[in-house]
Amino acid sequence: MLINSLMDVTQFNLRHLNAALQIFDRGSISAAAQAVNLTQPAITQGLAKLETQLAIMLFERTSAGMQATEAMDLLAPRITAALESIGSSRVTMAQMRAFLAVAEYGSYPLASASTGLAPPTLHRAVNDLGLALKRSLFERRGKGLSLTVYGRRLVRSLRLARTELIAALSEISALKGSEVGEISIGAMPLSRARFLPHIVGQFYREHPEIRIKIVEGSHAELIEPLRDGEVDFLIGALRDPGPGDDVQQKALFEDQPVVIARAGHPLTVDQSSGGPAIKDLSQYPWIIAAPGTPLRGQWQDMFRHGGLEPPVIPIECGSVITIRQILMESDFLTLLSPDQVAVELEANWLVTIGEGPQGLKRTIGISTRTGWRPTMLQLQFIDMMHQYATGMNS
Repeated sequence: MLINSLMDVTQFNLRHLNAALQIFDRGSISAAAQAVNLTQPAITQGLAKLETQLAIMLFERTSAGMQATEAMDLLAPRITAALESIGSSRVTMAQMRAFLAVAEYGSYPLASASTGLAPPTLHRAVNDLGLALKRSLFERRGKGLSLTVYGRRLVRSLRLARTELIAALSEISALKGSEVGEISIGAMPLSRARFLPHIVGQFYREHPEIRIKIVEGSHAELIEPLRDGEVDFLIGALRDPGPGDDVQQKALFEDQPVVIARAGHPLTVDQSSGGPAIKDLSQYPWIIAAPGTPLRGQWQDMFRHGGLEPPVIPIECGSVITIRQILMESDFLTLLSPDQVAVELEANWLVTIGEGPQGLKRTIGISTRTGWRPTMLQLQFIDMMHQYATGMNS
């Protein structure tokens, strides 16, 4: 999610954005005025304010009508997507800002502290939004607030609208020759070892003005922030089947997990045969990620393909830091990518005691919202990932 430091999207007037879009679609102020039921002077004034806010001209005034500039060509699809997500011409930016703040912070006092808006102002805006949409947005749960089912859906829609407007500001700034903003990345465990740090370092050297926000978590923890537009894309093990039609997955490279243990583990005594048999592996305790993760499923398949039922797992854990420490202090085994414990392997604290079975691999890739349109900076970051992955695969 790209954040422009020159203008906050809450300063936008949604009616002015819609008016500019109508001019873009219809080619004249008079036609736009009829479409949005405003006077021509009101449309002209709204457009002038919008151009002043953005510090760029959106239309060339010609005898043939209003000719969109490159800036408006960039802005139009973002406005379209934002207004479609909002879904009602009765919603104002003030209502949208207030509702999202209360939803995100869970109470009017916390939302007030975050936004600087007085609690009565927030109450009034949220109430007006509910009246405009003719729906209940919050319900009382004891002393707290809880979103209604409709309220939860509306949060996602308005967050996506906000994300589109933030992206619009980034593209306008880039057009004016200024790189400002933030790329928000959802990083699943495997991507955090070597791949993502390399790309982040390379991107920062080329774009030092851009902030990079890395949100760490599991797929389950990051998929909803992706859907909400709170992160731009996810990097990590892809799901099969995928998470749904609203998310697209694209492969980057294949990862081959291996069996890892402490140096001096009993199974490291005789490696002449190429590693311990699957029966030997079943005799030791394992620490593996929770059910539902690709690695857990592949670990189970490793034993079943060897004719054995997977052993009982005494410890379920997805934290590489925790797994590493447990391995070094016990005879536990685990299944991980060598990249995830590269430092420990190089220091001979941990060792690889066996390759994973043939075909045991994870596809690492990028997950994005279906229909997502990256900005130029986001696209450059993704291109860097593809280029680096191509070198890894060759």
